[in-house]
Amino acid sequence: MTAAVPTRTPAGDRGSLRIADRAIARIAAHAAGEALADAPGAELVPRAAAPQASVSVRRNTARLRITVELGYPVDLGSVSQTVRRHVVRTVEALTGMGVPEVAVEIERLHSVTARRKDEGRVR
Repeated sequence: MTAAVPTRTPAGDRGSLRIADRAIARIAAHAAGEALADAPGAELVPRAAAPQASVSVRRNTARLRITVELGYPVDLGSVSQTVRRHVVRTVEALTGMGVPEVAVEIERLHSVTARRKDEGRVR
């Protein structure tokens, strides 16, 4: 007598996976940090100024808002586009969701002259 071989349930009938919004936001913030690591002026931005992200998820698509701090002077448009592209690629690859929109908000610019002012003058 042969043993019955269990039939495989089709992938669509096995269940679903739901990724929490905060997990997607963390993935996006981390990806933005990766993109900014090599940006011009990155050495001027304090380590504590990590990118922040918020997300709105609907029907397997994620719309993201990334808040960053940048070194100055820098080509804001170019750096923003680099962040956008890297965040979209990373979030889509890790979550399988579409990312039709990534808004990059620049919260603060850090410059060498501002850093010197903060240090104060030594007499």
